[in-house]
This record gives sequence, C-alpha cells and structure tokens, in this order.
Amino acid sequence: MFQNWGFLLTEIWVLLALAGLVGLLAGWIIWARGSTAATGVGAADGKALHDRDRQIDALRGHVGDRDGRIRQLEAELAETRGTGGKPAVSSAKSTDGSAESKPASLASPRRDGADDLKRIKGIGPALEKMCNGLGIYHYDQIAGWSMAELAWIDSHLEGFTGRASRDNWIEQAKLLDAGFDTEFSQRVDRGEVPTDD
Repeated sequence: MFQNWGFLLTEIWVLLALAGLVGLLAGWIIWARGSTAATGVGAADGKALHDRDRQIDALRGHVGDRDGRIRQLEAELAETRGTGGKPAVSSAKSTDGSAESKPASLASPRRDGADDLKRIKGIGPALEKMCNGLGIYHYDQIAGWSMAELAWIDSHLEGFTGRASRDNWIEQAKLLDAGFDTEFSQRVDRGEVPTDD
C-alpha cells in the first residue's frame, strides 16, 4: 500500500519538529510579554518608592538646614543683644506655678512671607493676628517650642488661654513645616473652613 514509508516518516518528523519550534516560539513570546509587563509594574513601583525616598531625604535635609539656620540666627541675635551667644528669652511663672519661657520671636516675617497659620486647627484670623503680634509668623517657630514656651504662649493668648495646648499646635506645625498636610489644613485648602475676618 505505502511504498515510500521512509519519505512519509521523514515528513511526519519534520512537521512535528516544526510544530515544536512554533510552540516554543509562541511560548517564548508569551513568557517575554508577561515578564515585561510584570517588570514594568515592578519598575513603576520601584521608581515611585525611590522618588518617595528622595522626597523624604530632601525634606529631612530641608528641616536640618532650617534648624541649623535657626540656631545660627538665634546666636547672631543673642550676640546683638549682648547675651554671650545664648538666646535671650524671658522666664516667668504661670498662674499654676509652672515655668514659662517666652519663645523666640521675629520683628517681621522672613523674606518668603508669613506662613498661613490659619491652616493650624485652633488658629483663626483673630488668633493669627495675635500670634503675629507676638512675633510668631512661621510653622517652624511653633514646631520648635518647648513645653515652657508653649505654656508662655498659652498664658498670653488673651481670650484664648490654653488654646495652643488643647489643639496641639506644635504637632500640627511640625507636619506643616515638613511639607505634609493635616486633615484640617486640607479642609482649609479646599475652602471648607472659613479663614476670613
């Protein structure tokens, strides 16, 4: 019946080999696309994490630079006042007997302008004016207050005694100074909290 069995078997083996090669090629293409897609997602996540790390490092450097600059300015101010390199602050006793210390103040906002203190929960237009009257214009000033300085501020906010402690101004100011938002500052930015007089 079949006279050329050898030719037929050779043809079958060639077709099987060709089918195997096509299968391998198709599998390789599918695998390469799958690993590229997975790598693309991983790379995007890795890039996002790397960018976030760089932002955090930049903020840490920025905060460190500010702290160093603040110490330098305080030392220069103290020398100008003749206190021998120590910041000149007044100490007093509060009505409950705890120590108070007036925080360092500024005669006016820095060159880049005053921070919007109304982004701190508990500070409205009237309290912002009062803080400015006490020489407080910037988040980093509030963020750097000691407990004694906080007590001094609390006792000198006429009509708002204790507000700075109750509303955790220091913690909020630290976040805002570092470039982060609080839930309250986001509401202010969206216009959900009236900040006009």
